[in-house]
Amino acid sequence: MTPSARLAELGIELPPLVAPLAAYVPAVRTGNLVYTAGQLPIRDGELVLTGKVGAGVTPEQAHELAWVSALNALAAVHSLVGIDAVTRVVKVVGFVASAPGFHGQPGVINGASELFGEVFGEAGAHARSAVGVSELPRDAPVEVEVIVEVG
Repeated sequence: MTPSARLAELGIELPPLVAPLAAYVPAVRTGNLVYTAGQLPIRDGELVLTGKVGAGVTPEQAHELAWVSALNALAAVHSLVGIDAVTRVVKVVGFVASAPGFHGQPGVINGASELFGEVFGEAGAHARSAVGVSELPRDAPVEVEVIVEVG
């Protein structure tokens, strides 16, 4: 099943490409890899939520925000090569704006990893980093970037 067919089966629609917030492009291809810029949990042009995870943003909310960010990363890939060109998710890097003492970054970024698994099956299994940071652009709680292999 193609990724686009799987998205349709899941009832998930790729959102419009999120416009860059500064001097960069949403995705770049080199050889058979596509690298996305960090994607925030933006829906309809607005951040879904702001703040720190563990202080105002719950881990459950942040998990959902990681899913939204990952979907935006797929939209960036789609804008460059088409979603059906993806043959494997290689690496995911997730940043979590964390309140002092919050140590649940891996669980938050599972929101992104779970989306890739749902869409790509075994080809969605990937290497990953989940990093706690003090601040993210626009006070976003989560940011996700991805590297995919394309055919």
